[in-house]
Amino acid sequence: MTDLDTFRAETRAWLEENVPASMREPVRSDSDANWGGRKADYSKNPDQKLYMDRMASRGWTVPDWPKAYGGGGLSPAESKVLREEMGRITARNPLNSFGISMLGPALLKYGTEEQKLEHLPRIARGEIRWCQGYSEPNAGSDLAGLQTSAEDAGDHYIVNGQKVWTSYADKADWIFCLVRTDKTRKQGGISFVLFDMDSPGVSTKPILLISGYSPFCETFFDNVKVPKANLIYEENKGWDVAKYLLGHEREMISGMGLAGPGGNPLIDGAVATIGLDESGRLADPILRAELALFEVRAKAFGAMSERFIDELKAGQAHPAQPSMMKYYGTELNKARNELVMAAGGSDALEWESERSGGGGKARAWLRTKANSIEGGTSEVQLNIIAKRILDLPSA
Repeated sequence: MTDLDTFRAETRAWLEENVPASMREPVRSDSDANWGGRKADYSKNPDQKLYMDRMASRGWTVPDWPKAYGGGGLSPAESKVLREEMGRITARNPLNSFGISMLGPALLKYGTEEQKLEHLPRIARGEIRWCQGYSEPNAGSDLAGLQTSAEDAGDHYIVNGQKVWTSYADKADWIFCLVRTDKTRKQGGISFVLFDMDSPGVSTKPILLISGYSPFCETFFDNVKVPKANLIYEENKGWDVAKYLLGHEREMISGMGLAGPGGNPLIDGAVATIGLDESGRLADPILRAELALFEVRAKAFGAMSERFIDELKAGQAHPAQPSMMKYYGTELNKARNELVMAAGGSDALEWESERSGGGGKARAWLRTKANSIEGGTSEVQLNIIAKRILDLPSA
């Protein structure tokens, strides 16, 4: 056996023994996922905490991070084996975290050793839940136009301003935030800072969406004191960190286009309610063709995602590839929910009954409409793809 074969066998045996049965089922909703943090409540499903802690003990919440920072220190090939073995038993992701998918990579690249040691192990153990302070009421697609200010006050900054569409700000423990430290320059006057959401002067207000869910918030800063030790990289060079982090955010968002462990349970569940013809096929030929086309596209995207991950780990990925992944991944997620609604017919429009899980299908479908906006609009992503991958001339 090769070393990789040995690693696979050992990994398979460990996962079989340590992944609870309830953690081998598809995540039913956002609230069913484990986000960790100080405010996490595991009373309804203690297996979430057990599973996360067991994986974290091996560094497998962040398998490719260095062991010194709470990671598993796995090679790209070993990380791929771990993903495959988790998929084999339909094991869930042990920890959903903006700290893992966005802040962590930025800290690994731009943080000081002290900052890495302070924050990364706690991220890996699921002890801190993070949110992202980027967009503002007048700085969305033109993010560099942000106005939240950070005034120099000696050993700390005084932060004032507002962020909007801050995902889970009302549930987060800390925020990674873009602030303006120089008002005379645009991109060159932005800094990247971290601070505790329990700091005096921080407040949040949920934004109710058309789906009835509210993952987004308005976030307000009123004379918030932020130690300069929490400045990442250099003052007025936060735009470099911001761009690097956005690439990882778009990679994360693209993942919604992938089937989770166990396939596409949303579609599978919807299909189960549709009539079959005498040969056992779906009776509606148009819906049957649309489902087949979706499955082909989803499998192609899955293969492309694997290739992208391999290239990313090898340092060979094109800088604009996350935009391509983000665009197509969100389009697939919207298509998946459109199919669920089409398959469900009038039943899928139910909004409040217990039978429909409080209108879960309709609310999820409406929620996907924001996929084209969050993390960078589809139009912006297509412009990036056109210019940086296809080398098309500007208008």
